[in-house]
Amino acid sequence: RRATTAVSTLHFAPTETARNSLLREGVQGNHIFVTGNPVIDALQFIAGQPTPMKARHLLVRAGVNGSSADPKLILVTAHRRENFGEGLEQIFHGLRRLIERNKDIRIIYPVHLNPNVQDPAYRILGGTERIFLTEPVEYDVLAHLMKASYIILTDSGGIQEEAPSLGKPVLVMRTETERPEGIQAGTAKLIGPEAGSIIRETELLLQDKNAYQNMARAVNPYGDGHAAERIVNILLSYDV
Repeated sequence: RRATTAVSTLHFAPTETARNSLLREGVQGNHIFVTGNPVIDALQFIAGQPTPMKARHLLVRAGVNGSSADPKLILVTAHRRENFGEGLEQIFHGLRRLIERNKDIRIIYPVHLNPNVQDPAYRILGGTERIFLTEPVEYDVLAHLMKASYIILTDSGGIQEEAPSLGKPVLVMRTETERPEGIQAGTAKLIGPEAGSIIRETELLLQDKNAYQNMARAVNPYGDGHAAERIVNILLSYDV
């Protein structure tokens, strides 16, 4: 990324924080444009398309059919290298206890193919009622699972940017994140990979409507779905 910055003329920053980082690296301010992240454009487009068959199948298995009487769906992604070992063990034990304590929720977890993830995931969560483990899914399927979910638990970076555009609170199962804008805006919350914290923070959102709405209604700092349009207009008007 730093090499690309050095050879670029125009810089399209997703947020003001990213713009400030470029300024500190010596990029001229009149060459930086805050546009939002085009990934939000892509997400909103895909989420507006018909639900893919694989996503429909997973949702039906979980009993999530788009009705107000549906159980609350929690979508999980957990595969980050820094959580290998004790971190993932804690995460999976937390998920198992969470499903045992809350009968009105379902968990869908596309499990990364890395053995460091597969082995503890299936050992701790395999066969657990109301937890649905599946193979990794395509992006369009993931987008529709996010759309159907009530809460998202993740250690992914990208989902921290994407899910808030769908009005989904994101609990980040890490001790730090390279995307602080979401934490500051209130769309995501850093909770760590500890089982107790996962249970406590998830149940808060399940039980406290105000806490849930404060996150669900927060404005996504990563864009409004018009980043690509802004970038194209800047390129068309730029005088080389």
